[in-house]
Amino acid sequence: MARRGALAGGLAAAALSGAAKSQERKPMYGLIGQMLATPGKRDELLAILAEGTGGMPGCLSYVIAKDPANADALWITEVWTTKEAHAASLKLPAVQAAITKARPIIAGFPQHFETEPVTGQGLGA
Repeated sequence: MARRGALAGGLAAAALSGAAKSQERKPMYGLIGQMLATPGKRDELLAILAEGTGGMPGCLSYVIAKDPANADALWITEVWTTKEAHAASLKLPAVQAAITKARPIIAGFPQHFETEPVTGQGLGA
């Protein structure tokens, strides 16, 4: 009888463990990158990026910031539900249009980091 109880207990624990794993979320996907505008075009670049970034499914946060130490630089910080959601966003018509419009005034991407966001204001746990 003790063996049967231990077996039942082990099966119950395995079932609970499997249920917990199925409820685990995929890691969020984050990007932090510096973008350089051609000299004197930072505000124009910022405006283009801002107009092409609304309504991106899976985007939890998209922040464009001016670099106070470099008059031609922007920092873009992004948080996505998944890496796949970010990749899909690059195919959206509004994003494609923004990329096409911005390309002539982008001077480069000197720094780029991928991250795995864990928690933060507005992101949940």
